[in-house]
Amino acid sequence: MSSARHLAELSAASPAVLPSLLLCDFGNLEREVRQLEEAGVKGLHLDVMDGHFVPNMTYGLPIVAALRGLTDLPLDVHLMISNPQQYVSQFVDAGSDILTIHAEAVDDPCPVLEQIRTAGAGAGLAINPPTSVESIEAALPLCDMVLVMSVMPGFGGQSFDEVALEKLKALRARLPDHVLLEVDGGVNEETIAACGAAGAQLMVVGSAIFRQEDYTASVAKLTQLAGDKG
Repeated sequence: MSSARHLAELSAASPAVLPSLLLCDFGNLEREVRQLEEAGVKGLHLDVMDGHFVPNMTYGLPIVAALRGLTDLPLDVHLMISNPQQYVSQFVDAGSDILTIHAEAVDDPCPVLEQIRTAGAGAGLAINPPTSVESIEAALPLCDMVLVMSVMPGFGGQSFDEVALEKLKALRARLPDHVLLEVDGGVNEETIAACGAAGAQLMVVGSAIFRQEDYTASVAKLTQLAGDKG
């Protein structure tokens, strides 16, 4: 199963910088993917927003499918949407390797996490800055990945909320080694080392890659900082 292989690849590559394609040039999507591959990224992070769960709208299934046709890199698909259980099979069929839902979007994440795993993808669970680690304790055994948001989801370019660091430390102490720990929001050269030191393995980065002229240099610098335990 490719999703299991991709999960293993991401685990072996950690700490890994995953570019968030929200800020990429969608008019030249294939060129962007090739530049990211040449820069050595280990996966791509796709933010799907519905304008309901979060106050913004982005792309959906066609972009996931298009990217699956362009690359064999793991596709880490972050569903910032209401009623995610209605769309699990479609996003897995489109090529998602990891499918992450928000704890805040469902009454109980456990059935949806089971649905994702049954469909053949890695199951991820995201929590926003106000949401406690304790509130998702019962769902952790069903997670292949936990995503700690360090900003409120909806828009790129926000400042990093340090509450994420304590959550990362708490989760790393609770989670088995095979469960990936990801951080997303305001991750850049100033914040990424602290994320790595707190236990994050996957760092979602937007503007610190896409607003730079040289993707390769940016990814290399960020990856180096992510592994700096100081």
